[in-house]
Amino acid sequence: MTSTDGRQAAILRPSEIPARERGGGAKTIPLVTRKTGARDFINGITIFEPNAAIPLHSHNCDESVMLLEGHAIAEIDGVQHEVEPGDTTFIPANLPHRFINKSSTEGMKILWIYASVDATRTIVATGDTRSIDDEHKAKIA
Repeated sequence: MTSTDGRQAAILRPSEIPARERGGGAKTIPLVTRKTGARDFINGITIFEPNAAIPLHSHNCDESVMLLEGHAIAEIDGVQHEVEPGDTTFIPANLPHRFINKSSTEGMKILWIYASVDATRTIVATGDTRSIDDEHKAKIA
């Protein structure tokens, strides 16, 4: 399964990929990344423990997030939206946002897609900016 430019197609199985700790009760499973041959986008799954939330942040590119499991709050530019499985967001570059697990007893899972392999995350509270690739090198859960 090789493309005309030499890249290999891949079947990725999240159950076989180690999750990386994100802190705050969240861990991420990188899926399609630069390492798998992506040139135009990256994606992955983030799993949230009950009541977990990720910090308010923004990216240098557009992002889409689909809620796969659980019940969540998508906070986008200061407005909180309840989302159910299957609901999908479009978040333009540089717009502050975060996801919060609404449940105190059940986990939550999202699929995220960044419109660039060079995606970064900037934490609003600190201004700290990191490459999404660097986050994938973080501690394995």
